Amino acid sequence: MKQMSRRERVTAALGRHPVDRVPYAFWRHFPKVDRSPAGLAQATLRFHERYGSDFLKITPAGGYAVEAWGCVESDDERPDGHRPCATCAVRDGDDWKTIRVLDPTAAPGWVDQLEIIVRLGFDRRVGDAPVVPTVFSPLSLARKLSGERLGHDLRERPADVKRALDAITETLIRFAEAALREGVSGIFYSIQAASHRLHTVAEYEEFGEPYDHRVLASVRDRSSLTIVHGHGDDLMFEHLARLPAHAWNWADRSTPPSLRSGRELLPGAVIGGLDEWRTLRDGTPEQATAETHEAIAETGGTGLIVGAGCVLPMGTPDATVAAVVRGLGGPLKPLPGVQL
Repeated sequence: MKQMSRRERVTAALGRHPVDRVPYAFWRHFPKVDRSPAGLAQATLRFHERYGSDFLKITPAGGYAVEAWGCVESDDERPDGHRPCATCAVRDGDDWKTIRVLDPTAAPGWVDQLEIIVRLGFDRRVGDAPVVPTVFSPLSLARKLSGERLGHDLRERPADVKRALDAITETLIRFAEAALREGVSGIFYSIQAASHRLHTVAEYEEFGEPYDHRVLASVRDRSSLTIVHGHGDDLMFEHLARLPAHAWNWADRSTPPSLRSGRELLPGAVIGGLDEWRTLRDGTPEQATAETHEAIAETGGTGLIVGAGCVLPMGTPDATVAAVVRGLGGPLKPLPGVQL
């Protein structure tokens, strides 16, 4: 088989067609620089240049999407590299009424992400890799906005929460449209709400799933790479599988379903196979290579993009990630001083 471009390889995986080599992708937070569009763009490019992933995911500061509504991000860096909100915008039930539709081409946080996309678009280091920005689901953002009071307000003030969800959804749709105009291939859609640990099935069916469908339907005709990321464990996977997307990513090594079972439920590609904590951060290069071979065996090497279940944790050894890339036959560029 002739050598494929990254875009061709990803497209083939999405359609479960043969590939010249199994594609892969890694992504991580860059908490030291991610409040600066220029800093995050350069760190992302350097990381991409090192490992040569078959698609490039932009991983922003976790609070970018709620800053303009009044959330203040903490300086406390978590082990995965994100920073939680120090102050939530919704501290009282009436605060839901302040969540209005934003113009993402002007609103703080949102416009920074568009600037990052523009900066990436002019850099040769992206190469032929599809680029996808991170978009959080409306109910996930509602939790960022309100913290632990969300469950109470879903029960006691459902109409107010739904009005806010409508505003969040419209803002997300506008952001995705602006990002696609700037040349991204699609979106990485992170759902942190489809977990039995956070919501009941009835809550997700009423306050989560309909809004997820609206956002994803809005990009369906223009996106060539829509990725649904099921964040966390104890997932409502049957609901995630119904969403319109090209590929699905979840922590298959630590929460059901397995990669094989998930692939049987889904129409597109699966992204995963590697445990980001126990293997990539705390394990050995040999263990990471073994998990890669297991993922290929589970799927037959088609409909698969090898990756971690989520962002690479801080302190993940370069040698472990590099071993996976070498084992898959991917490009690995030495960079002086590169450090994870």
